[in-house]
Amino acid sequence: MADRELTFEIFRYNPAKPEIKPRMQTYKLKETTGMTIFVALNMIREEQDPSLMFDFVCRAAICGSCAMIINGRPRLACKTLTSTLPRTIKLFPLPVFKLIGDLSVDTGTWFRHLSIRTESWVHTSKTFDPTKEEERMDNKIALEIYEAERCIECGCCIAGCATANIRDEFLGAAGINRVARFMVDPRDERTPEEYFEVVGSEEGAFGCMGLMACDDNCPMELPLQMQLAFVRRKIASIGLGIKQEKKIKMGIG
Repeated sequence: MADRELTFEIFRYNPAKPEIKPRMQTYKLKETTGMTIFVALNMIREEQDPSLMFDFVCRAAICGSCAMIINGRPRLACKTLTSTLPRTIKLFPLPVFKLIGDLSVDTGTWFRHLSIRTESWVHTSKTFDPTKEEERMDNKIALEIYEAERCIECGCCIAGCATANIRDEFLGAAGINRVARFMVDPRDERTPEEYFEVVGSEEGAFGCMGLMACDDNCPMELPLQMQLAFVRRKIASIGLGIKQEKKIKMGIG
């Protein structure tokens, strides 16, 4: 497989130079053993075209920076071996996020906005005491929190989501997973009604079409389908409770 000549068709566009229209540019490269898309892009930039823009930081599927559309599917460039792909490889930037240039997009601003909308911090009335021993937690709950925290915010689930591609305010699987993480955290003191305000709408738990492309495309193989089902059940139950309370107050129930 390492003897193949690969053809890369790469999306090119720099928003800072709008006079140059978006286009596909072709590069050819000799495949090497163990080559990833990340390695190939670096070789192209170093040997053929230093103007090519793409993102990377860790090169170990930890930071999520190198996510892009690889042959029609959201993937991490550092984790995708060229040996698993055909000779012709087409690369596009992730949709939904603001384009910086070529294959580079701004996921940071999007996820920052998500953190604010979902209030992604432990809400507690307790005053932090640095001298006090850390609170112990049931191992099962700790593992549930850890599972949700494995998200690397790469944006693959958002890019593959039909709803996120047509509705700007949809939280997506990443947002719902974030809410699920705090719902199981016993240290978070938010009320059910407060959680309902965050995710109990079509921009949250009820906006998902159920295609589950997020679950299929997550490079960390997070159980996003299960997280969605968990949050939906919780929010539906809270919503029914709120509705019943209103009926009682109105003298209907």
